Amino acid sequence: MTQVGEGHETTADEGGPVLTFGEPTAGEILAERYQLEQHVNNDSAGRQVWRGIDVVLRRPVAVVLRHPGGDSATEMLQAAVAASRVIHPNLVGVYDAIDEQQRAYVVREWVDGESLRDLVGAEGPLDPARAIAIAHSVADALAAVHATGMIHGNVHPGTTLIGDDGRVVLADARADAADSPEADVRAVGGLLYFALTGHWPHAEVGRSALPDAMRDSSGTPAGPRQVRAGVPAYLDDLTMDLLDRRVAAPSAEALTAELSRLDAASEDEEFEDVGPLRFTQAGGAPSEPGRSARKILIGVGALVVIAVVGLVFGIRAINNSSKPDASASTPAQADAGGQPTDAGTASNAPLGNPQPIALTPDMVRIVDPPEGDRDDTGESKYVVDGNPDTSWKLSWYKQANFGGRKAGMGVLIHLPEARALSDVRVSLSAPGAVIDLRVGTKDPGDSKSGDKQIVDTYTKLSDADGADANTGDKQILNGFDPDTKYQFVLVFLTKLPRNEDTPGYQVNVNDIQLYGY
Repeated sequence: MTQVGEGHETTADEGGPVLTFGEPTAGEILAERYQLEQHVNNDSAGRQVWRGIDVVLRRPVAVVLRHPGGDSATEMLQAAVAASRVIHPNLVGVYDAIDEQQRAYVVREWVDGESLRDLVGAEGPLDPARAIAIAHSVADALAAVHATGMIHGNVHPGTTLIGDDGRVVLADARADAADSPEADVRAVGGLLYFALTGHWPHAEVGRSALPDAMRDSSGTPAGPRQVRAGVPAYLDDLTMDLLDRRVAAPSAEALTAELSRLDAASEDEEFEDVGPLRFTQAGGAPSEPGRSARKILIGVGALVVIAVVGLVFGIRAINNSSKPDASASTPAQADAGGQPTDAGTASNAPLGNPQPIALTPDMVRIVDPPEGDRDDTGESKYVVDGNPDTSWKLSWYKQANFGGRKAGMGVLIHLPEARALSDVRVSLSAPGAVIDLRVGTKDPGDSKSGDKQIVDTYTKLSDADGADANTGDKQILNGFDPDTKYQFVLVFLTKLPRNEDTPGYQVNVNDIQLYGY
């Protein structure tokens, strides 16, 4: 049972207090009213969370205790007092805030249920309709908070509680000077992303217990539709627009209205018919359209072009209807290899959602340039066996660039036949590795000379060799041309992260997945 405080840490929390004396005990009564029953957990700021009983009103309560040394206790009490003034069905009720010098505590509503973090951790990513309903409730709560001039500042899967009765409750407001209404709204995008994928796209202060989002070489999170199947395109666009700071964020009220519209559509499973984003601000004018609206405009333009082209061909067909049919004697167009091809239509056909390609051990091998010792031959099977307990364990080096001994090491994927590809997804034991994606036309052989030829001749589709910033432990490599088919793909590591368990730099490659059409 997660009851409170699993969100981000404020600036004041970084020093971390925690009760060093006056430790509470079960059965103790605080303020002659709140009896402590059970210690539930310690939250991300080091505060103790207890289940208690209000002995006057005979109702269960949650009690959050902290030693008041430092600004964090003051912030906690001030945030609680402010939150108590906002009454909303999707906000946890705050009953009391008390400072006893040795310790301070907040008493608030007890919610029977679990956090969104625990729910997704136990059940996996949620179906789109449920994710929308949760985000809708949170956005509605934020609209009420912002209407009073307050900021919540702690919208997080750990502070979003799902009651056993289905009620969604946002708990533990904890804003500091760095927070803003826009940050609250963008955090709803983070909740949607987490609910749909099981990964958290926002950077956090301190160590997060949430799995980081899969990111490309620039650090941008992969869209939910890239991570899992079954996410409607409109919902994917909405989520990524909320996370994209280049797209103007709506107000919480406008977001609530949009999620309400989408929530209603999800009941009838009509996601694809909801139309473009309709963020309407207080003045009544729609905000700048996000990527969905832009896609609609592009789509309309494409339809107009298609209609014009169709009209031209229709007129030509009418004019030529009285002429002898020469098409029967006209040979099919041929590609460079002499094979017939449906020219002009194949490249424009929709590819659909990318799907994982089943990789077997005989389709992968280690590439180690001639300067290497080739001791890792055969370990490539561990990156495609689907077993989280196995991995390709690279040797450690004194420098990140493989000790300056070689250009890097990688895994060559050899598909049975060329096909259209979307991306490669790599799971590592730690962040910080630099990886690039390369393609070629053949495997010259599993030998030192063959590996040298691969490294020297393969074309780079994504090049992260110059990146100094750490990349994530889950990376998405892309750059494939949708109109080109590929058979030989090289996932090549050029820099290793520091590994504190070894004398230098090292990483394990846990899993490699190839997605295609």
